[in-house]
Order: sequence, then structure tokens, then C-alpha cells
Amino acid sequence: MTTAEIAINPTRVRRARLAYGIVLLAVGLFIFLTFGLNTQPGLQTTFGINLAGSNAVPVPDLVVPAQLTVYLMAGIAAFFGAFQLARGIKSTGALVGVIAATFVIAFLTWAAQGKSFNLTGMINSSLVRATPIALAALCGVISERSAVINIGIEGIMLLAAQTAVVTASLTDNLYVGLLAAILIGGLLAAFHAYLVIRFKVDQIVSGVAINIFGTGFTSFVSSRFLEKNTDLLNNSGVFPVISVPLLDRIPVLGPLLFQNNIVIYLTILLVVVMHIMLFYTPWGLRTRAVGEHPKAADTLGVNVYLVRYVNVILGGMIAGLGGAYFTIGSVGRFDEIMTAGKGFIGLAAMIFGKWNPIGAFTSSLIFGFADSLQVKLQILRVPIPSEFLLMAPYIVTMIVLTGVVGRAVPPAADGQPYEK
Repeated sequence: MTTAEIAINPTRVRRARLAYGIVLLAVGLFIFLTFGLNTQPGLQTTFGINLAGSNAVPVPDLVVPAQLTVYLMAGIAAFFGAFQLARGIKSTGALVGVIAATFVIAFLTWAAQGKSFNLTGMINSSLVRATPIALAALCGVISERSAVINIGIEGIMLLAAQTAVVTASLTDNLYVGLLAAILIGGLLAAFHAYLVIRFKVDQIVSGVAINIFGTGFTSFVSSRFLEKNTDLLNNSGVFPVISVPLLDRIPVLGPLLFQNNIVIYLTILLVVVMHIMLFYTPWGLRTRAVGEHPKAADTLGVNVYLVRYVNVILGGMIAGLGGAYFTIGSVGRFDEIMTAGKGFIGLAAMIFGKWNPIGAFTSSLIFGFADSLQVKLQILRVPIPSEFLLMAPYIVTMIVLTGVVGRAVPPAADGQPYEK
């Protein structure tokens, strides 16, 4: 929060300080009562650092006393809560980080007490599960930076996923399937752009229509054709893991960043390229100008319609890449509604990341972590009903959308049709 905001809204600042302080104290008390008192004294928790099957140089696992670690996390949360109430910490992100870190570390230590929990494997799984969410978020970022809302990402990803697996199965070429998915994503986004820019159709209505069409069409094709011709139409295989020589031997980071399939590499590359494009190039400046004040941009000679068309189509192509990941990037087949709301979660990650490519990617990792966590906890047989574990990524989505990291302000003209 800036100095000006503090001067203008002292009451709001005091309320925020009290709220975060109370939340931190409550988290500390919850950790102590729920995890600390239910952790058996003398047990240890082993956090595995080495990923099975990787080329990384092995390092010793991290072994910690379970109960002491949980109590330490409770103490840290309580300390920051008391400090927040007494003095105040200006960085909202730091406060949220303390809440998340203390809770997650205490929870994992309690869940894996007396057992071994592969921490590197968990992080790697989080990256894998975050990939389609990140691509959906990047689609939203580039579209909404030019003031066009696209909530049809879910439908685009579904259609792209099915197109990818069918094309790859028929041609016996995964790269042709990937290209087909990207193209179908671009075509669907172009149709959305044509409706909302040329005819000024309500952007939410257009996006919902794409989602409904995508769900219905893919379900029909799957039940009518794919299930009856599985070997011919729905058996593409998946992209192989590509290891970067030497770099893949770096402990921990090696298998995480340099031992993945091509879609994950493309996702990381897209994050970097899009960030540079949006904030360090003339095209990015025009895009942001169109998203904030299209009339002023038009006055300065920027073709508002062209900028919006190009960005929405590029976003659709990115969503198409995300759809391809569900099939030829992970399981090699198409199942009905296999995106499971990842397109909508990607929009939440976009908001959490404040319409910034790097922020959106980082936020996607949080959602990927929540999704991966519920799988790992079922393996550990944690005494929590599986239904609640399956809710984890969606609960995180709702928490994020309540604005836990402060108010997220979209581009000023977001969702507004432009009249010359």
C-alpha cells in the first residue's frame, strides 16, 4: 500500500492491520490446537528432496522433529500476528505469505509424521498440474489487457484437447496434433472477437456460449465416435520428457525446470516472452493503452480494433496449447469434460496475479499445488474425507477471489465495447 493511500484512508489501513493481525493469531492458535496437539511426540517427518528417476545429483533428505516443527510454525504465525497488531506490516503479500507458509508447513509436517513425504515430487507435480491453469491465465491476461473479456477459455481448451488427440491419432504425429489444437484455439477466439468487436455482443454471453458449445460438442463426439474407435481416434500417446544436458543434474531445480515435456517448456517461455512484450515493446504499450483508454489510444493513431483482434486471437492460441496439454501432453486420450474447470481457475489466477504474466504464472503454481496436494494426501491416508481433499483447488479459488491480497484492479476499459 502506498504512502498516499495510507494518508487518504487511515481508517481502512487500521482495519486491514487489525484484520490481518487477528487472522495470523487465529492461524497460530489453529495450528497449535489442530496439528500440534495431534502430533505424537518423538516422531519425525522426512521430506524427500530427490525425485525418483531424475538425473539430478542426490542430496540428503530433510528430517525434522514433527511436533517441534508444528509448534514452531504456530509460534511464527502468532508472533507476526502480535507484531501486526502492535506495529503493522505494510506488505500485504508478505502477510499472506506468512499465513500460507506456516499453515502449509505445519499441515504437511502433521500429515506426514512418522512417514516420508517427497517434497520435490510434490513441487514437480504442482508445476505439471499448474501448466494448463497457467496457459488459461495467460490467455486471459493478453485478452483483457486489450479490454476484451474471454470467459470461453474452458470451452476453447476442451475443443482444442479433443482436436489435438484426434489429429495426433489420425496422423500419428503429436506435433501436428499440437499445431491443430493451437489453430482451433485461435479460430474460436477469432469468432469470439468478431462477435464482441464487430457486433458488440455482450462479452460474457459470447464466452458462455463458447463454453456451452465446447462442452456439448466434445461430449457428443466422444460418446458417438471416440468411444467406438478408441485405437483409431483416441490413442495418440504423449510427448516424451526432454532433459537438458548438465542442467538436469542440478539438485532439486534440475528435475523441476530442465526435465519436462515440450508444453511445459513452452509455457515457461510464453511467460517470459509475454511479460517482455507487454511491458517493454511498442505493441505492449499499445495493448495496455487500448485496455486503459481506447479513445486516447485511437486519437494517437493506434488501431484499437486491430490490437483487440490480434490479442484475443493470440490468447485463444495460448488456450489451445493449454487444451492440447490435457491430452497429448499428459494422458494421451480424451475424456468428457476433462478440463474440470481449469479454464475458470485460470481466470482466478489471472486476477490473483493482477493481469501480469509472471503474477498469473505464480498464482497458477498455488492452484497447482492445491490440486497436487489433495492427491498426495490421499496417498498418505490422512484422516480427512476424500471429498474435502478434492475440494482443495476450488476452495483456494474462492479464497483468492475474495481478495486476500488486496484489491485487484482490472484494465479500466475491460469488457467495454469501443465506439469510434
